Amino acid sequence: MTSLIPNIFNIKMNQTNQQNYSNVDYVEKNLISSTSEKSLVLEINKHTTSFTDSKFIHQNNKLETTIQCIGSLYNQSCLYHNLYYVDSAFMILTVKGQHLPSYSVRTDAFVLWPTTPNKRVFDSYSDLEKFVRTVIDPRIIPSVTLHFGQPWHFNIGHALFDGLYSAYVALIRFSPRHLHPFRILAGVDDCNDCWSEDIYSRFGGLGILKQRVLNKMSKGNWFMFEELVMGSGTMCQRCTQPNLQLPGGIELDASRLFRDRMYQQHGLIHPIIRQKSSSERRTSHDLLLAYIIDNKRFTSGDRKEIDAAINEINNYTNFHLNKTTNRTTKLQWPLVRVSYLFYNQVRAQNLSSIQINATSTDSRSPIYELIENNFIGQLKILRQMDIHITGPGTGQMYQTFLSDGSVTINIGGIRPWGLENTDKAYSSYLEQHMTSGTPYIKGLYYPINERPKGIKKDEVIKLIRQASQLILEGFSLPVNARDNLAPDGQLFVEMCEKDKEFCSSVT
Repeated sequence: MTSLIPNIFNIKMNQTNQQNYSNVDYVEKNLISSTSEKSLVLEINKHTTSFTDSKFIHQNNKLETTIQCIGSLYNQSCLYHNLYYVDSAFMILTVKGQHLPSYSVRTDAFVLWPTTPNKRVFDSYSDLEKFVRTVIDPRIIPSVTLHFGQPWHFNIGHALFDGLYSAYVALIRFSPRHLHPFRILAGVDDCNDCWSEDIYSRFGGLGILKQRVLNKMSKGNWFMFEELVMGSGTMCQRCTQPNLQLPGGIELDASRLFRDRMYQQHGLIHPIIRQKSSSERRTSHDLLLAYIIDNKRFTSGDRKEIDAAINEINNYTNFHLNKTTNRTTKLQWPLVRVSYLFYNQVRAQNLSSIQINATSTDSRSPIYELIENNFIGQLKILRQMDIHITGPGTGQMYQTFLSDGSVTINIGGIRPWGLENTDKAYSSYLEQHMTSGTPYIKGLYYPINERPKGIKKDEVIKLIRQASQLILEGFSLPVNARDNLAPDGQLFVEMCEKDKEFCSSVT
Protein backbone atom coordinates (compact mmCIF):
# COMPACT_ATOMS: atom_id res chain seq x y z
CA MET A 1 0.00 0.00 0.00
CA THR A 2 1.27 3.48 -0.84
CA SER A 3 1.97 5.56 2.24
CA LEU A 4 -0.71 8.16 2.88
CA ILE A 5 1.16 10.25 5.44
CA PRO A 6 3.41 12.38 3.16
CA ASN A 7 0.48 13.44 1.02
CA ILE A 8 -1.93 14.19 3.84
CA PHE A 9 0.30 16.89 5.29
CA ASN A 10 0.99 18.72 2.05
CA ILE A 11 1.40 22.42 2.91
CA LYS A 12 0.19 25.01 0.41
CA MET A 13 0.77 28.75 0.48
CA ASN A 14 -2.13 30.81 -0.79
CA GLN A 15 -2.05 34.36 -2.14
CA THR A 16 -2.41 35.88 1.32
CA ASN A 17 0.49 33.85 2.71
CA GLN A 18 -1.90 31.67 4.65
CA GLN A 19 -0.73 28.15 5.28
CA ASN A 20 -3.34 25.48 4.63
CA TYR A 21 -2.85 21.81 5.37
CA SER A 22 -4.70 19.83 2.76
CA ASN A 23 -5.00 16.32 1.40
CA VAL A 24 -6.73 17.55 -1.75
CA ASP A 25 -3.77 16.69 -4.03
CA TYR A 26 -3.60 13.17 -2.80
CA VAL A 27 -7.33 12.56 -3.12
CA GLU A 28 -7.40 13.99 -6.63
CA LYS A 29 -4.27 12.23 -7.94
CA ASN A 30 -4.62 8.93 -6.15
CA LEU A 31 -8.17 7.63 -6.24
CA ILE A 32 -8.59 5.59 -3.12
CA SER A 33 -9.42 2.10 -4.21
CA SER A 34 -10.02 0.23 -1.00
CA THR A 35 -12.27 0.68 2.00
CA SER A 36 -9.32 0.31 4.35
CA GLU A 37 -7.50 3.19 2.65
CA LYS A 38 -10.61 5.38 2.90
CA SER A 39 -10.90 4.60 6.59
CA LEU A 40 -7.26 5.50 7.15
CA VAL A 41 -7.70 8.84 5.36
CA LEU A 42 -10.70 9.69 7.52
CA GLU A 43 -8.84 8.67 10.68
CA ILE A 44 -5.89 10.92 9.81
CA ASN A 45 -8.08 13.83 8.66
CA LYS A 46 -9.81 14.10 12.02
CA HIS A 47 -6.47 15.16 13.52
CA THR A 48 -5.72 17.69 10.76
CA THR A 49 -5.78 21.35 11.84
CA SER A 50 -6.54 24.09 9.35
CA PHE A 51 -3.97 26.87 9.68
CA THR A 52 -5.51 30.05 8.30
CA ASP A 53 -3.33 32.89 9.57
CA SER A 54 -0.76 32.86 12.32
CA LYS A 55 -0.66 36.64 12.65
CA PHE A 56 -2.75 38.53 15.22
CA ILE A 57 -5.14 40.86 13.47
CA HIS A 58 -4.77 44.44 14.68
CA GLN A 59 -7.62 46.81 13.86
CA ASN A 60 -5.15 49.66 13.78
CA ASN A 61 -1.43 48.93 13.66
CA LYS A 62 -0.51 52.61 13.86
CA LEU A 63 0.51 54.19 17.14
CA GLU A 64 -0.76 57.74 16.59
CA THR A 65 -3.98 58.96 18.17
CA THR A 66 -7.10 59.17 16.03
CA ILE A 67 -10.41 60.66 17.16
CA GLN A 68 -14.04 60.38 16.13
CA CYS A 69 -16.63 62.65 17.78
CA ILE A 70 -20.44 62.66 17.70
CA GLY A 71 -22.91 65.33 18.82
CA SER A 72 -22.86 69.08 19.28
CA LEU A 73 -20.07 70.63 21.31
CA TYR A 74 -22.52 70.87 24.22
CA ASN A 75 -23.10 67.12 24.52
CA GLN A 76 -20.24 65.72 22.46
CA SER A 77 -18.95 62.17 22.90
CA CYS A 78 -15.62 61.07 21.43
CA LEU A 79 -14.00 57.76 20.57
CA TYR A 80 -10.21 57.91 20.86
CA HIS A 81 -7.93 55.28 19.35
CA ASN A 82 -4.49 55.05 20.98
CA LEU A 83 -5.10 57.67 23.65
CA TYR A 84 -2.12 57.94 25.98
CA TYR A 85 -2.08 58.69 29.71
CA VAL A 86 0.86 59.99 31.74
CA ASP A 87 1.24 62.08 34.90
CA SER A 88 -2.52 62.07 35.59
CA ALA A 89 -3.46 63.42 32.16
CA PHE A 90 -4.62 62.16 28.79
CA MET A 91 -2.18 62.76 25.94
CA ILE A 92 -2.74 62.80 22.19
CA LEU A 93 0.22 61.88 19.99
CA THR A 94 -0.18 63.10 16.43
CA VAL A 95 1.77 64.11 13.33
CA LYS A 96 2.19 67.63 11.96
CA GLY A 97 -0.54 68.42 9.43
CA GLN A 98 -2.90 65.75 10.73
CA HIS A 99 -6.43 67.11 11.17
CA LEU A 100 -8.19 66.37 14.44
CA PRO A 101 -11.78 67.30 15.31
CA SER A 102 -12.62 69.40 18.35
CA TYR A 103 -12.12 66.82 21.09
CA SER A 104 -13.07 68.51 24.37
CA VAL A 105 -15.78 66.62 26.27
CA ARG A 106 -17.58 66.74 29.59
CA THR A 107 -17.05 63.55 31.55
CA ASP A 108 -18.89 64.47 34.75
CA ALA A 109 -22.40 65.86 35.13
CA PHE A 110 -21.33 67.97 38.10
CA VAL A 111 -18.12 69.42 36.63
CA LEU A 112 -18.95 72.29 34.29
CA TRP A 113 -15.59 72.54 32.56
CA PRO A 114 -14.57 70.12 29.80
CA THR A 115 -11.84 67.51 29.73
CA THR A 116 -9.32 68.34 27.00
CA PRO A 117 -6.43 65.90 26.46
CA ASN A 118 -2.94 67.35 26.08
CA LYS A 119 -1.36 67.07 22.65
CA ARG A 120 2.16 66.36 21.38
CA VAL A 121 2.90 66.87 17.69
CA PHE A 122 5.71 65.08 15.80
CA ASP A 123 7.31 66.07 12.50
CA SER A 124 6.70 62.62 11.00
CA TYR A 125 5.05 59.34 11.83
CA SER A 126 8.42 57.64 12.04
CA ASP A 127 9.44 60.11 14.76
CA LEU A 128 6.22 59.36 16.63
CA GLU A 129 6.69 55.61 16.34
CA LYS A 130 10.31 55.83 17.47
CA PHE A 131 9.23 57.88 20.50
CA VAL A 132 6.55 55.35 21.45
CA ARG A 133 8.70 52.27 20.94
CA THR A 134 12.03 53.41 22.34
CA VAL A 135 11.29 56.24 24.75
CA ILE A 136 7.96 55.68 26.52
CA ASP A 137 7.17 51.98 25.78
CA PRO A 138 3.62 52.33 27.17
CA ARG A 139 1.58 49.68 28.92
CA ILE A 140 -1.38 49.00 26.61
CA ILE A 141 -4.87 48.86 28.09
CA PRO A 142 -6.62 46.71 25.48
CA SER A 143 -10.16 46.70 24.11
CA VAL A 144 -12.74 49.41 24.82
CA THR A 145 -12.62 51.57 27.94
CA LEU A 146 -15.52 53.81 28.97
CA HIS A 147 -14.56 56.83 31.07
CA PHE A 148 -16.76 58.99 33.29
CA GLY A 149 -16.60 60.90 36.54
CA GLN A 150 -19.11 60.27 39.31
CA PRO A 151 -19.61 62.04 42.66
CA TRP A 152 -21.79 60.49 45.35
CA HIS A 153 -21.51 56.94 44.02
CA PHE A 154 -22.38 55.76 47.53
CA ASN A 155 -25.96 56.61 46.49
CA ILE A 156 -27.21 53.99 44.03
CA GLY A 157 -29.47 56.46 42.22
CA HIS A 158 -26.62 58.82 41.39
CA ALA A 159 -24.24 55.94 40.74
CA LEU A 160 -26.50 54.35 38.14
CA PHE A 161 -28.14 57.29 36.38
CA ASP A 162 -25.82 60.26 36.83
CA GLY A 163 -22.73 58.19 36.01
CA LEU A 164 -23.07 54.75 34.47
CA TYR A 165 -26.21 55.32 32.39
CA SER A 166 -25.04 58.58 30.83
CA ALA A 167 -21.67 57.05 29.95
CA TYR A 168 -23.44 54.06 28.40
CA VAL A 169 -25.46 56.48 26.24
CA ALA A 170 -22.14 57.85 24.96
CA LEU A 171 -21.00 54.30 24.16
CA ILE A 172 -24.24 53.54 22.30
CA ARG A 173 -23.32 56.36 19.92
CA PHE A 174 -20.38 54.23 18.77
CA SER A 175 -22.33 51.06 18.01
CA PRO A 176 -21.85 48.12 18.35
CA ARG A 177 -19.36 48.62 21.20
CA HIS A 178 -22.21 48.89 23.71
CA LEU A 179 -23.12 45.26 23.00
CA HIS A 180 -19.67 43.87 23.80
CA PRO A 181 -17.57 43.71 26.99
CA PHE A 182 -15.82 46.93 27.94
CA ARG A 183 -13.78 48.30 30.82
CA ILE A 184 -14.79 51.23 33.00
CA LEU A 185 -12.39 54.00 34.00
CA ALA A 186 -14.25 55.69 36.84
CA GLY A 187 -13.44 59.01 38.42
CA VAL A 188 -14.86 58.18 41.85
CA ASP A 189 -13.93 58.99 45.43
CA ASP A 190 -12.39 56.41 47.74
CA CYS A 191 -15.15 54.40 49.37
CA ASN A 192 -14.95 51.24 51.46
CA ASP A 193 -18.53 50.07 51.07
CA CYS A 194 -19.81 51.45 47.74
CA TRP A 195 -21.38 48.37 46.18
CA SER A 196 -22.11 50.41 43.06
CA GLU A 197 -18.48 49.72 42.06
CA ASP A 198 -19.29 46.03 41.74
CA ILE A 199 -22.27 46.93 39.54
CA TYR A 200 -19.96 49.00 37.33
CA SER A 201 -17.53 46.10 37.02
CA ARG A 202 -20.17 43.50 36.20
CA PHE A 203 -22.05 45.80 33.83
CA GLY A 204 -18.98 46.47 31.70
CA GLY A 205 -17.64 42.94 31.85
CA LEU A 206 -13.94 43.82 31.78
CA GLY A 207 -13.71 45.26 35.26
CA ILE A 208 -13.19 48.73 36.68
CA LEU A 209 -10.15 51.00 36.82
CA LYS A 210 -10.27 53.86 39.30
CA GLN A 211 -8.81 57.08 37.98
CA ARG A 212 -7.27 57.87 41.38
CA VAL A 213 -5.26 54.65 41.13
CA LEU A 214 -4.30 55.32 37.51
CA ASN A 215 -3.11 58.80 38.47
CA LYS A 216 -0.69 57.37 41.03
CA MET A 217 0.52 54.66 38.67
CA SER A 218 1.05 57.12 35.82
CA LYS A 219 3.64 59.25 37.59
CA GLY A 220 6.43 59.03 35.02
CA ASN A 221 4.80 55.96 33.46
CA TRP A 222 2.91 55.87 30.17
CA PHE A 223 -0.26 53.96 29.40
CA MET A 224 -2.11 53.67 26.11
CA PHE A 225 -5.84 53.04 25.79
CA GLU A 226 -6.50 51.01 22.67
CA GLU A 227 -10.00 52.52 22.48
CA LEU A 228 -11.50 54.98 24.94
CA VAL A 229 -14.95 56.59 24.85
CA MET A 230 -15.82 59.61 26.97
CA GLY A 231 -18.22 62.53 26.87
CA SER A 232 -21.43 62.00 28.83
CA GLY A 233 -21.59 64.92 31.24
CA THR A 234 -24.81 66.40 29.85
CA MET A 235 -26.71 63.13 29.49
CA CYS A 236 -27.35 62.29 33.14
CA GLN A 237 -30.77 61.93 34.73
CA ARG A 238 -30.29 65.27 36.51
CA CYS A 239 -29.54 66.95 33.18
CA THR A 240 -32.90 68.54 32.31
CA GLN A 241 -33.89 68.23 28.65
CA PRO A 242 -36.43 70.46 26.84
CA ASN A 243 -38.63 67.38 26.31
CA LEU A 244 -38.24 66.36 29.98
CA GLN A 245 -37.03 62.88 29.05
CA LEU A 246 -34.17 60.74 30.28
CA PRO A 247 -31.47 61.60 27.71
CA GLY A 248 -31.22 58.99 24.96
CA GLY A 249 -33.89 56.85 26.58
CA ILE A 250 -36.18 56.91 23.56
CA GLU A 251 -34.20 58.16 20.55
CA LEU A 252 -31.29 55.76 21.20
CA ASP A 253 -33.42 53.09 22.93
CA ALA A 254 -30.95 53.56 25.78
CA SER A 255 -33.40 52.78 28.60
CA ARG A 256 -34.15 49.35 27.21
CA LEU A 257 -30.54 48.64 26.27
CA PHE A 258 -29.36 49.67 29.74
CA ARG A 259 -32.01 47.51 31.42
CA ASP A 260 -31.34 44.46 29.29
CA ARG A 261 -27.58 44.65 29.74
CA MET A 262 -27.98 45.07 33.50
CA TYR A 263 -29.92 41.81 33.73
CA GLN A 264 -27.60 40.00 31.32
CA GLN A 265 -24.37 41.03 33.04
CA HIS A 266 -25.76 40.02 36.43
CA GLY A 267 -26.61 36.55 35.17
CA LEU A 268 -30.39 36.90 35.11
CA ILE A 269 -32.92 35.95 32.46
CA HIS A 270 -34.24 39.14 30.89
CA PRO A 271 -37.77 40.37 31.69
CA ILE A 272 -40.74 39.18 29.60
CA ILE A 273 -40.87 40.91 26.22
CA ARG A 274 -44.10 42.65 25.26
CA GLN A 275 -43.98 44.55 21.99
CA LYS A 276 -47.37 46.14 21.30
CA SER A 277 -49.54 45.81 24.40
CA SER A 278 -49.22 45.39 28.14
CA SER A 279 -51.76 42.55 27.97
CA GLU A 280 -49.48 40.31 25.89
CA ARG A 281 -48.68 37.05 27.69
CA ARG A 282 -51.24 37.81 30.41
CA THR A 283 -54.79 36.65 31.16
CA SER A 284 -57.64 38.60 32.75
CA HIS A 285 -57.39 36.47 35.92
CA ASP A 286 -53.65 36.90 36.46
CA LEU A 287 -52.54 37.84 39.96
CA LEU A 288 -50.59 41.08 39.57
CA LEU A 289 -47.73 41.95 41.92
CA ALA A 290 -47.50 45.50 43.25
CA TYR A 291 -44.73 46.85 45.47
CA ILE A 292 -44.78 50.08 47.44
CA ILE A 293 -41.16 51.12 47.90
CA ASP A 294 -40.32 52.77 51.22
CA ASN A 295 -39.47 56.44 50.84
CA LYS A 296 -37.95 58.85 53.33
CA ARG A 297 -40.52 61.45 52.25
CA PHE A 298 -43.39 59.41 53.67
CA THR A 299 -44.65 60.82 56.97
CA SER A 300 -45.98 58.62 59.76
CA GLY A 301 -49.48 59.62 58.66
CA ASP A 302 -48.66 58.69 55.06
CA ARG A 303 -47.49 55.25 56.17
CA LYS A 304 -50.70 54.59 58.09
CA GLU A 305 -52.78 55.46 55.03
CA ILE A 306 -50.57 53.33 52.78
CA ASP A 307 -50.82 50.39 55.17
CA ALA A 308 -54.62 50.68 55.20
CA ALA A 309 -54.66 50.70 51.39
CA ILE A 310 -52.47 47.58 51.27
CA ASN A 311 -54.76 45.73 53.66
CA GLU A 312 -57.93 46.60 51.74
CA ILE A 313 -56.56 45.50 48.37
CA ASN A 314 -54.99 42.31 49.75
CA ASN A 315 -58.19 41.39 51.61
CA TYR A 316 -60.15 41.69 48.38
CA THR A 317 -57.57 39.57 46.56
CA ASN A 318 -57.43 36.89 49.28
CA PHE A 319 -61.21 36.63 49.37
CA HIS A 320 -61.46 35.93 45.65
CA LEU A 321 -58.42 33.65 45.56
CA ASN A 322 -59.85 31.50 48.34
CA LYS A 323 -63.29 31.46 46.78
CA THR A 324 -63.96 28.72 44.24
CA THR A 325 -64.96 30.61 41.12
CA ASN A 326 -65.09 29.96 37.44
CA ARG A 327 -62.10 31.62 35.75
CA THR A 328 -64.51 33.16 33.28
CA THR A 329 -66.29 35.03 36.09
CA LYS A 330 -65.71 38.75 35.69
CA LEU A 331 -64.40 40.38 38.86
CA GLN A 332 -65.04 43.98 39.80
CA TRP A 333 -61.31 44.61 40.14
CA PRO A 334 -58.21 42.74 38.99
CA LEU A 335 -56.46 40.65 41.63
CA VAL A 336 -53.40 42.41 43.03
CA ARG A 337 -51.00 41.33 45.77
CA VAL A 338 -49.44 44.44 47.34
CA SER A 339 -46.21 44.32 49.37
CA TYR A 340 -44.28 47.04 51.17
CA LEU A 341 -40.60 46.86 50.25
CA PHE A 342 -37.41 48.11 51.88
CA TYR A 343 -34.65 47.68 49.30
CA ASN A 344 -31.96 47.67 51.98
CA GLN A 345 -33.55 44.57 53.50
CA VAL A 346 -33.35 42.51 50.31
CA ARG A 347 -30.68 39.85 50.74
CA ALA A 348 -28.98 37.55 48.28
CA GLN A 349 -29.40 33.79 48.40
CA ASN A 350 -27.18 32.46 51.18
CA LEU A 351 -24.72 29.83 49.95
CA SER A 352 -22.28 30.12 52.85
CA SER A 353 -22.68 26.42 53.63
CA ILE A 354 -20.73 25.57 50.46
CA GLN A 355 -17.03 25.62 51.29
CA ILE A 356 -14.70 26.66 48.46
CA ASN A 357 -10.98 27.04 49.10
CA ALA A 358 -9.34 29.98 47.39
CA THR A 359 -5.79 29.72 46.11
CA SER A 360 -3.01 32.26 46.42
CA THR A 361 -3.27 33.03 42.68
CA ASP A 362 -7.00 33.82 42.69
CA SER A 363 -7.33 37.51 41.83
CA ARG A 364 -10.83 37.50 43.31
CA SER A 365 -13.19 35.08 44.98
CA PRO A 366 -13.44 31.85 42.94
CA ILE A 367 -17.22 31.91 43.36
CA TYR A 368 -17.63 35.56 42.26
CA GLU A 369 -19.38 34.63 38.99
CA LEU A 370 -21.52 31.93 40.61
CA ILE A 371 -23.22 33.62 43.56
CA GLU A 372 -25.80 36.35 43.94
CA ASN A 373 -25.33 39.68 45.66
CA ASN A 374 -27.99 41.92 47.17
CA PHE A 375 -28.40 43.93 43.98
CA ILE A 376 -29.13 40.75 42.04
CA GLY A 377 -31.75 39.99 44.68
CA GLN A 378 -33.30 43.40 44.03
CA LEU A 379 -33.30 42.85 40.26
CA LYS A 380 -35.12 39.54 40.70
CA ILE A 381 -37.93 41.38 42.51
CA LEU A 382 -38.05 44.16 39.92
CA ARG A 383 -38.25 41.64 37.09
CA GLN A 384 -41.53 40.23 38.44
CA MET A 385 -43.01 43.57 39.51
CA ASP A 386 -46.17 44.59 37.64
CA ILE A 387 -46.89 47.80 39.56
CA HIS A 388 -44.10 49.94 41.05
CA ILE A 389 -45.16 52.57 43.61
CA THR A 390 -43.04 55.13 45.46
CA GLY A 391 -42.36 58.82 46.00
CA PRO A 392 -39.64 61.02 44.47
CA GLY A 393 -35.90 60.50 44.87
CA THR A 394 -33.69 57.43 44.89
CA GLY A 395 -36.69 55.11 45.17
CA GLN A 396 -37.70 56.09 41.63
CA MET A 397 -34.39 55.10 40.06
CA TYR A 398 -35.10 51.42 39.54
CA GLN A 399 -38.22 51.92 37.38
CA THR A 400 -36.08 51.59 34.25
CA PHE A 401 -35.54 47.92 35.19
CA LEU A 402 -39.26 47.08 35.12
CA SER A 403 -40.53 44.63 32.51
CA ASP A 404 -42.42 45.70 29.40
CA GLY A 405 -46.02 46.65 30.11
CA SER A 406 -45.53 47.51 33.78
CA VAL A 407 -46.91 50.58 35.53
CA THR A 408 -45.05 52.94 37.83
CA ILE A 409 -47.05 55.12 40.23
CA ASN A 410 -45.35 58.29 41.45
CA ILE A 411 -47.03 59.17 44.75
CA GLY A 412 -45.24 62.52 44.75
CA GLY A 413 -43.80 64.57 47.56
CA ILE A 414 -44.29 67.91 49.27
CA ARG A 415 -42.11 70.95 48.78
CA PRO A 416 -40.97 72.46 51.07
CA TRP A 417 -40.64 69.45 53.35
CA GLY A 418 -42.82 69.37 56.44
CA LEU A 419 -45.38 71.90 55.22
CA GLU A 420 -48.24 69.52 54.47
CA ASN A 421 -51.70 71.10 54.72
CA THR A 422 -50.34 74.65 54.52
CA ASP A 423 -50.73 77.32 51.86
CA LYS A 424 -47.00 77.10 51.10
CA ALA A 425 -47.05 73.40 50.19
CA TYR A 426 -46.97 72.24 46.59
CA SER A 427 -46.65 68.85 44.88
CA SER A 428 -43.34 67.65 43.47
CA TYR A 429 -42.75 64.51 41.41
CA LEU A 430 -39.05 65.04 40.60
CA GLU A 431 -38.02 62.00 38.49
CA GLN A 432 -40.94 62.03 36.06
CA HIS A 433 -38.35 62.39 33.28
CA MET A 434 -37.24 58.85 34.15
CA THR A 435 -40.76 57.67 33.35
CA SER A 436 -41.20 59.69 30.15
CA GLY A 437 -37.84 58.39 28.91
CA THR A 438 -38.85 54.76 29.47
CA PRO A 439 -41.38 53.95 26.72
CA TYR A 440 -42.05 50.35 27.76
CA ILE A 441 -43.77 51.33 31.05
CA LYS A 442 -46.80 53.49 31.87
CA GLY A 443 -46.65 56.29 34.44
CA LEU A 444 -49.45 57.34 36.80
CA TYR A 445 -49.34 60.20 39.32
CA TYR A 446 -51.03 61.03 42.60
CA PRO A 447 -53.48 63.92 41.89
CA ILE A 448 -51.41 67.09 41.90
CA ASN A 449 -53.97 69.20 43.78
CA GLU A 450 -54.61 66.52 46.41
CA ARG A 451 -51.02 65.66 47.28
CA PRO A 452 -50.37 68.71 49.55
CA LYS A 453 -53.03 67.30 51.91
CA GLY A 454 -50.92 64.19 52.49
CA ILE A 455 -51.29 60.65 51.15
CA LYS A 456 -54.78 59.20 51.55
CA LYS A 457 -55.83 55.54 51.50
CA ASP A 458 -58.61 55.95 48.94
CA GLU A 459 -56.35 57.70 46.42
CA VAL A 460 -53.71 54.96 46.72
CA ILE A 461 -56.34 52.25 46.20
CA LYS A 462 -57.75 54.12 43.22
CA LEU A 463 -54.30 54.40 41.59
CA ILE A 464 -53.40 50.73 42.14
CA ARG A 465 -56.72 49.57 40.71
CA GLN A 466 -56.39 51.94 37.77
CA ALA A 467 -52.91 50.55 37.10
CA SER A 468 -54.10 46.95 37.25
CA GLN A 469 -56.97 47.62 34.85
CA LEU A 470 -54.66 49.38 32.40
CA ILE A 471 -52.27 46.44 32.43
CA LEU A 472 -54.85 43.70 31.85
CA GLU A 473 -56.98 45.66 29.39
CA GLY A 474 -53.82 46.40 27.45
CA PHE A 475 -52.25 49.84 27.09
CA SER A 476 -50.34 50.40 23.86
CA LEU A 477 -46.57 50.04 23.65
CA PRO A 478 -44.47 52.07 23.28
CA VAL A 479 -46.09 54.69 25.51
CA ASN A 480 -46.11 58.27 24.27
CA ALA A 481 -43.47 60.19 26.23
CA ARG A 482 -45.65 63.20 27.04
CA ASP A 483 -48.43 60.95 28.30
CA ASN A 484 -45.95 59.62 30.85
CA LEU A 485 -45.50 63.06 32.44
CA ALA A 486 -47.40 64.59 35.35
CA PRO A 487 -49.44 67.76 34.65
CA ASP A 488 -46.61 70.07 35.71
CA GLY A 489 -44.19 68.14 33.50
CA GLN A 490 -46.47 68.48 30.50
CA LEU A 491 -46.72 72.21 31.19
CA PHE A 492 -42.91 72.48 31.33
CA VAL A 493 -42.55 70.86 27.89
CA GLU A 494 -45.21 73.16 26.45
CA MET A 495 -43.45 76.22 27.88
CA CYS A 496 -40.15 75.04 26.41
CA GLU A 497 -41.76 74.69 23.00
CA LYS A 498 -43.28 78.19 23.12
CA ASP A 499 -40.54 80.16 24.89
CA LYS A 500 -37.04 79.25 23.68
CA GLU A 501 -35.36 81.85 25.89
CA PHE A 502 -36.99 80.38 28.99
CA CYS A 503 -36.11 76.88 27.86
CA SER A 504 -32.48 77.75 27.25
CA SER A 505 -32.16 79.19 30.75
CA VAL A 506 -33.49 76.07 32.51
CA THR A 507 -31.98 73.25 30.43
